[in-house]
Amino acid sequence: MSSEPIRVLIAEDEALIRLDLKEMLEEEGYTVVAEVGDGQQAVDQATELRPDLVILDIQMPVLDGLSAAEQIASARIAPVIVLTAFSQRELVERARDAGAMAYLVKPFSKNDLVPAIEVARGRFAEMTALDGEVRTLEERLETRKVVEQAKGKLMADQGMTEAEAFRWIQRTAMNERTSMKALAQRILQPQAAADPTTGG
Repeated sequence: MSSEPIRVLIAEDEALIRLDLKEMLEEEGYTVVAEVGDGQQAVDQATELRPDLVILDIQMPVLDGLSAAEQIASARIAPVIVLTAFSQRELVERARDAGAMAYLVKPFSKNDLVPAIEVARGRFAEMTALDGEVRTLEERLETRKVVEQAKGKLMADQGMTEAEAFRWIQRTAMNERTSMKALAQRILQPQAAADPTTGG
């Protein structure tokens, strides 16, 4: 592989799961740069090592995974994947609010892990691209919301995948020298819909 291996930080307080995770990742060609057992160490190590991806268990000592995810995500260090036990539905929502890009429900297999990593990295790249356009946190959230809605519309109307919809918005905005937010707002205006035959 000519491209650099993806560097991963694992934060999980159960040694066995941590070991499993490490094995799965290494079998898939990822490099595990650190393994920690609590959320505070996760934040410290992520800040220091700047990994390409952080996998966090939600329930950890010292600092829980959600708080750690929030700190890592808000500092834009790396995409975060959250590990959650099967029943923690409401935690998934909180994880998303905390800035987690994807989540895995335990027990998970390698077949779940790799797609989650792809999703997390894709979304993180989107967010970083969006952040380049905006200055304040408020604008950032507003932009993200509008772009999410526009992506949803493109997915529904044009049958695009989430990644295709984002790339289309990104490319079109660049070609038209406009911001992604402005373009997204235009997509959402019913009269400017790409297909005038649909009376949205």
